[in-house]
Amino acid sequence: MSTAPTTATGQIPRPKRRVPFWDNARFACIVLVVLGHAVQRLIYDSDIAYALYLTIYAFHMPAFAIISGYFSTSEAPNARRMARVITDILVPYVIFELLWSLTQWAVEGEADPNLTEPSWTLWFLLALGIFRLVLPYLALLRWPLAWTLAVSIGVGYLPNVDSTFSLSRTLGFLPFFALGWWLREHDVVARLRLLDWRPWWLRAAAVALFAATGWLAWFGIEFWSAIELRFWFFYDDDYGGLIDGAPWWGGLARLAIIAIGLLLSAAFLVLIPRRSTFFTRFGQYTMYIYLLHSFVLYPFRESGLLRHLEPTWLWLPAVCLLSVAIAFLLGTKPVRTLFRPLVEPRATWLFADPRIAPRTRRNDPTGSRRPRD
Repeated sequence: MSTAPTTATGQIPRPKRRVPFWDNARFACIVLVVLGHAVQRLIYDSDIAYALYLTIYAFHMPAFAIISGYFSTSEAPNARRMARVITDILVPYVIFELLWSLTQWAVEGEADPNLTEPSWTLWFLLALGIFRLVLPYLALLRWPLAWTLAVSIGVGYLPNVDSTFSLSRTLGFLPFFALGWWLREHDVVARLRLLDWRPWWLRAAAVALFAATGWLAWFGIEFWSAIELRFWFFYDDDYGGLIDGAPWWGGLARLAIIAIGLLLSAAFLVLIPRRSTFFTRFGQYTMYIYLLHSFVLYPFRESGLLRHLEPTWLWLPAVCLLSVAIAFLLGTKPVRTLFRPLVEPRATWLFADPRIAPRTRRNDPTGSRRPRD
C-alpha cells in the first residue's frame, strides 16, 4: 500500500492552488483574440473599429506569448514532456487543419489541404511547439533575450522565411515567449512582488496608456492605413513585403513594434484582477475557445454580415459583446464535453510505449495547468 508524501515536519503537504491572476490573464487574452478576429471585418467601414483593432493587435499576442513562456520549462525534455508536445499541439493541429479543409470545401466548394500552411488561427499552435523545442537550447546561451531579439529583428530581412510552418511569426514573437520564461526562471515576479504591488497610480497609468494608444490609433488612422501598420503587428511578412525596397531601417521599425508590445502587455497585466472572479475558471479552458471560435466567426466573416454596419456606435459595441459571449459559451462544460476528443485527444495509440502518454488533460494553449506563481 502506498503512502502519501510528507514534509520534514511529518505533515502531508497541501496541493498547490491555482493562482487566479494567471487564469484571469489567460481568459482576458483569449477574449481579445476573439474580439480582434470579430472586429476585423468592421475596419473597412469604421475608423473607430480600425483604431480598436490596431490597439488590440499591438499587444494581445505578445501578452499571450509572454504568459506561455512563463509557464514553460527549459529543462531537457523527457519522454513524457515530448509526448505532451504531440498530444497538446501536433495532434490538435492536424485535427483542426483537416476540419478547416472540410469546412472550406463545404462552404466554398473547394479546399487546398496543406499542413505546412497553418489555417487562420492555427499558426500559434505550431509556434508553441517550436518555442518549446528550442527553449532548452536557448537557455544554454548567454544573454538569451538579446539573441531572441536579434533573431526577431533579423528574420525580417530574410524574404525566404515565410509562413511555412508559421516560422516567420514564430521567430518574430520569440522575444516575448523568451521574456516570459526568463521572468519565471529568475523568479522576478515573486522577488519583486509584482502580483502584490499594485498602487492606484500604476493602474491609472495603465488606463491612461491604453487611452492614449487608442486615441493615437484613431487620430492617425489615415497614416496607419497608408503604411499598413496592422500587418507589422502580425510579424509575418519580411520588411520587403511591408515596405517597397526593404529599407535598412525595417529592423528599427520592428524594434519599435516590439517595444510597443512589451509596454502595452505590461499595462494589460497591471489591470488584470488578482483575485478570483466570475470568469477565472474560464481561464483554464482557453484551448477550447482558441480552437473553436474561428468556426463560430467564419460564417459571420465570410457572409458579409459584418460589412457596412451603421451606425458604428451601435454595431461596434454589439460585436464586442458578441465576442465576449462567444468566449464564455465556448468555455462552458457542455461544449468542452462535446469537443474534448478533438481539442484534447489522448492519442495513446500513437506511442510505442503507451505509458508515456499524458495522464492528465491540459486545457489552455499556454501549455500549463500547473499553479505557478
